[in-house]
Amino acid sequence: MFASIKKNNISTKNRQAIAFISKVIIMSLMETLSKLFGSENKVKIMRLFLFNPDLVFDIPDIARRAKTTTAHVRKEMGTFEKIGLVKRRAMLKKKSHGHGFTLDPNFAYMTPLANFLINIEPLNPKEIIKKIGKLGSIKLIIIAGVFIQEPESRVDMLIVGDNVKRVALENTIKTMEAEIGKELKFAYFTTEDFKYRLSMFDKLTRDILDYPHRKVLNRLPNI
Repeated sequence: MFASIKKNNISTKNRQAIAFISKVIIMSLMETLSKLFGSENKVKIMRLFLFNPDLVFDIPDIARRAKTTTAHVRKEMGTFEKIGLVKRRAMLKKKSHGHGFTLDPNFAYMTPLANFLINIEPLNPKEIIKKIGKLGSIKLIIIAGVFIQEPESRVDMLIVGDNVKRVALENTIKTMEAEIGKELKFAYFTTEDFKYRLSMFDKLTRDILDYPHRKVLNRLPNI
């Protein structure tokens, strides 16, 4: 009887210890998450580092890519460095020594964070149509690559339409890149050019259509 009581006492202590440790871990996780997810800028900057884990970015470069101010970037990078998401790395730029930031692979919650921010849909179809559709007479929008988690895709987006100004299209793509955190590979063709390429079995268009992709807008018959 004594041995049984002693065993139960030890078991109770173990359970209490496990409960305490779990509580500490959860509190630590919640504190980290509260620091991670607090603004749109944070999400854009996190995506930038997660999609480019081997690159080093300085403050102005991060601000340019995320389309935000250097003041916001300094604030967010201070938080990210404090919790261990990024680390400083020396870099040589414009013939002057300085430092930048790179993703720290030893961050405690790297795997769940990467799975969450990389694998979720970066932009929903309605947002894509809204952004691209206003650029001209758009006939077809196909997404692949980063949008459907297919890193081997030739492009991330194919756009077919007419009366589209190249500068406006490139500016829209840059805005989308800032939201996603990754440079996008895209192709744009006029309707006539696209149909011609299809008739000639153009390799690029065939690679896009024959491999995993998703049509978010299609006003062309037989496509």
